[in-house]
Amino acid sequence: MNILQVSHSFIPCYDSGGVVRSVYTLSKELASRGHNVTVYTTDGCTKRLDVEKNKRVDLDGVNVYYFSNISNTLRMRFKIATPVHLLRVTGKTIKNYDVIHIHEPRTTIAWIVSYYARKHKIPYVVHARGSLTLTTGRTNFKKVFDLLFGKKTITEASKLVALTRDESKQYIEMGADPEKIEVIPNAIDLSLYESIPSQGELREKYGISSQDKIILFLGRLNKIKGIDLLLEAFAEITEELDNVRLVIVGPDDGYQQKTNQLIDELGIKDKTTCTGPLYEDDKLAAYVDADVYVLPSRYEIFGNTVLEACACGTPVIVTDRCGVSDFVSEFGYVSSFDKKELKETIIKVLTDPSLPKTINEQQELLKERFSQKVIVSEIENIYKEVARQR
Repeated sequence: MNILQVSHSFIPCYDSGGVVRSVYTLSKELASRGHNVTVYTTDGCTKRLDVEKNKRVDLDGVNVYYFSNISNTLRMRFKIATPVHLLRVTGKTIKNYDVIHIHEPRTTIAWIVSYYARKHKIPYVVHARGSLTLTTGRTNFKKVFDLLFGKKTITEASKLVALTRDESKQYIEMGADPEKIEVIPNAIDLSLYESIPSQGELREKYGISSQDKIILFLGRLNKIKGIDLLLEAFAEITEELDNVRLVIVGPDDGYQQKTNQLIDELGIKDKTTCTGPLYEDDKLAAYVDADVYVLPSRYEIFGNTVLEACACGTPVIVTDRCGVSDFVSEFGYVSSFDKKELKETIIKVLTDPSLPKTINEQQELLKERFSQKVIVSEIENIYKEVARQR
């Protein structure tokens, strides 16, 4: 099949979050199965990507087009892509594809492609990937965008992919036909974790004692991620446990200054390490050295980092506001969004003698439910179904 993937961001723009890795993983696996896969994206990132613009780039067997934005500021601050060349290309090329897969529909690039898809009667699939909520971010902007473009992009789609049951409800609230919705979680490429860094690399790099228990947060520094709750809980943990250290890994997404302020106010600077963003083996080294990974989000439709931590053999704690909490609750630790409960849950994990058994269980569940081969096969079946309807 000729498949077009449409993504606001793409590798190497890892600062945009887990969507980038998910779309890359999906595209690469589809290409390995013999499909002709093309990605339409832009050159926008925290800084413009240093890539070849407006022409085909072969990336691991995937055809990638990085369309140049007129303004990178608009692209990053408001998610308004301005890829003029995309407008010229899409109308001519859209008929070449059997199916189109749009990721994050509340973007300019998604609207442009969905418009041409409807015009030329090409079936398309929408994958919201946590972008539908109106309770976070620029609520008024989202409402206006939905009124003008976003709602039509969703209601006219051939199929809708939800990461969780909660996201299914969000589609329906926007007027989507429930019969079009398929719940499919994110996948993880377990082959990337067959050879992970040895223990001790992160500790050595940042001067962390081998006696310290490491509590790891890894993600964008944004208020939605609940970093403030984790910091407050950690401050109380230091009063009950010796030799604990909080390691915060991730790029600034508007909350770095507040994070630093809270660390100072809570008096935990000498027990906290902020590394900035880490990628590839450096990121894996953080998971490997952590005694527990915590995702304390206020809102999280899924949580790819939880799967990554599990794949590295690290116990995880999430709040019940994370979509992946249903999975975690089967073998591990889920806390309400409450400082006292989160503190007690972290202490329990750090002192739990049954952890090896728990870790074995979480890795078996990864293979059964979240492996790349399992999830991509489900997506592939959706493509075949909508292509037959053309």
